[in-house]
Amino acid sequence: MVHVTIEHMIMIPVLILQIFLFPLATNVLMNVWVDSRRTLALQDATSHLGSAVQQMYFSLNHPTMPVNTTLRDLPGLPPFIENYYYQGNATLKAVLEPALNSSQVLEITLRLATTGTTATTSVILGSNVSWQDSTFVSNSTDACISATKLPNQTISLRFGE
Repeated sequence: MVHVTIEHMIMIPVLILQIFLFPLATNVLMNVWVDSRRTLALQDATSHLGSAVQQMYFSLNHPTMPVNTTLRDLPGLPPFIENYYYQGNATLKAVLEPALNSSQVLEITLRLATTGTTATTSVILGSNVSWQDSTFVSNSTDACISATKLPNQTISLRFGE
């Protein structure tokens, strides 16, 4: 009889610990999985947006495109990622590599609202590009990419109208 009581005294704290430990571990693992899923979706959107910007630049940079031509592209991105909208900014940086012939890199960063999750992509563009400071807001009616070929052959890019 004494052995059964000792076994119960040892097993009861272990069972109580399991009652709290398993839900806690499951919650932590699910949060990691959800964050990874959101990050992957945001990276996909960032990559798609960067590709769309690069395609617009290459289209307007062709010699057959007349000056003062403006292109507008709705990139077809979802307005929300798991019920959160996202905002994007871009910065244009000069490349110092001589092999890239003074190309410039447009670095696009998207940030998921409320969660703070971010994703960044880089797009290599030519030397005749300019970026106008603008913000991409996914759930806005103005969520687009605009590009204009200026008379001096510079391609001006921006988010929005």
